[in-house]
Amino acid sequence: MTERRTFVLVDGENLDATLGSSVLGRRPLPEERPRWERVTAYLEEQWGQPVTGLFFLNASSGSLPTGFVQALLAMGYRPVPLSGRADEKVVDIGILRTLDALRDMGDADVVLGSHDADFAEAIHALVDGDHSHDRKVGVLGFREFTSTQLAIEGVHHFDLEYDVHAFKTELPRVRIIPLEEFDPTYFLR
Repeated sequence: MTERRTFVLVDGENLDATLGSSVLGRRPLPEERPRWERVTAYLEEQWGQPVTGLFFLNASSGSLPTGFVQALLAMGYRPVPLSGRADEKVVDIGILRTLDALRDMGDADVVLGSHDADFAEAIHALVDGDHSHDRKVGVLGFREFTSTQLAIEGVHHFDLEYDVHAFKTELPRVRIIPLEEFDPTYFLR
């Protein structure tokens, strides 16, 4: 019997594209990128169990971003470099296959790092599957850019900036603030 754990599946292309185009309006600087080790540490604390980070990469070009892969390994992530034809969304296909495999594992909780509606059916299957009664399922990203199709009952939502604090700097985001969280001094700086 192995210890129960959480698998976090990171769709790096999706999160990076959203950060660049929707949040910053430009390519992120290195200091503006998420600190991925904070994600696993946060989830370990939230759900009280070890976290295995899987970071999916499109390696269809035949080469790997060696520095980034080494950084992922140093942070305890397992890079999943996939390749395929130009018409294949290799990262999405890899994540979908992994979500399907996790559906049959009763001792695994799952967090998907993506905003993409393409994963809604697989997330539903995790929540409604045979092992769903004791499985925790989450979605990680920027709340305002997460597909409404991922707003599934029973799925936890973790905001990369506001919940996880995965960034060293404050991002230029505008969000709806629940009144109970409103701190007027933030706007008076």
